[in-house]
Amino acid sequence: MVLAAGESRRFGATKQLAPHAGRALVAHAMSAAEAACGSNTLLVTGNEWRKVAAACGHMQGFLVRNTAFHEGLSASIRAGVSRLSSVADGILIMLADQPLITAGYLEQLARKWRDAPDKIVASAYADSFGSPVIFPRDCFADLGRLHGDRGAKSVINRHSDRLISVNCPDAAIDIDRPADLQKL
Repeated sequence: MVLAAGESRRFGATKQLAPHAGRALVAHAMSAAEAACGSNTLLVTGNEWRKVAAACGHMQGFLVRNTAFHEGLSASIRAGVSRLSSVADGILIMLADQPLITAGYLEQLARKWRDAPDKIVASAYADSFGSPVIFPRDCFADLGRLHGDRGAKSVINRHSDRLISVNCPDAAIDIDRPADLQKL
């Protein structure tokens, strides 16, 4: 699940569409996700959803439009989980604004999760845990109850005894402001 619905208030424009290395940030994320997950990839859009989807070109996976994107990141997680919960044993959640995440890294996460499918497999960076992250089926209800403009860290913390971390300094690079993209 690639989360790409936000309003990008701090960025000042729809950052999912901001160019990096010749492609929109969302296209980088979808490319990595589809290389790792193929047609099981879900793009969650909201703000400027048509442009965001078009920036990805032909998608192997499918699209969910989060009409409640104004509520923040949790609304996108809920929209994706509601679409996937009946067909998935686990959900990999990644953000459209982490351009250094590669398909190889996502495949590494997936291998760790397949070896322990009852665990949460999260990226470790900057003394924290977060996206990209894989949640097992028994966490879907917790994900579906998230609210506000925050991600799933509370679910990770609630189940910290079941956490497997994978070191990923590149996950610390996310684009919040134009200066972040220029620095990259």
